Amino acid sequence: MNDRVDDDVDLRTLYRAPHPNVLNKSIDHIDDGVREFLARSPIFVLATTDGDGVDASPRGGPPGFVRVLDDRRLAFGDLAGNNRLDSYCNVAARSSIGMLCMIPGLDETLRVNGRARISTDQAIREQCTIDGRLPKVAVVVDVDECFVHCAKAFRRGAVWDVSTWPSADDRPSPAAMLNDHLGLGVDPALIETDLEASYRATMWEPGGS
Repeated sequence: MNDRVDDDVDLRTLYRAPHPNVLNKSIDHIDDGVREFLARSPIFVLATTDGDGVDASPRGGPPGFVRVLDDRRLAFGDLAGNNRLDSYCNVAARSSIGMLCMIPGLDETLRVNGRARISTDQAIREQCTIDGRLPKVAVVVDVDECFVHCAKAFRRGAVWDVSTWPSADDRPSPAAMLNDHLGLGVDPALIETDLEASYRATMWEPGGS
């Protein structure tokens, strides 16, 4: 018995047709609503691909750190990362990207799909400065599609409901995970101390990830 669905026609037989408004809400430019959303968004998830695999990573900054250059283009500068350059290398190899932008407390999100490039253009980098910090590069996005994504996922996950958040003792320890990943065999508290020191020292340095 084959339980794998490989055809979009077969897949569609399992679901009802989307409401026309769900299809029609997608636009190919940056309107006033998108501008307002980006002006208040301090974080988004960036999805990139090199053609062989897909990578998704968070990008954060003060609300509005994603700049609107014009009705068709966005840009954001680099800030401290791990210098693996996964996203930037992917953009250099294949320009297709996706962005999922969020505003704390708001269950709806903004999705942006388009084509990106890494730019060293001085004028664009200056537009992407944060607190006087000039980024080494800016990612410029030519928008193909943007639209508001419905709230169901965030409401099901109660993402912004503080009463559902686990306590500090119940949360997984990133330091312990790194200890396992790297096979260090040390006290995770030491790793946590080093992490916090690194965060404080490099939080606002231009960098890549």
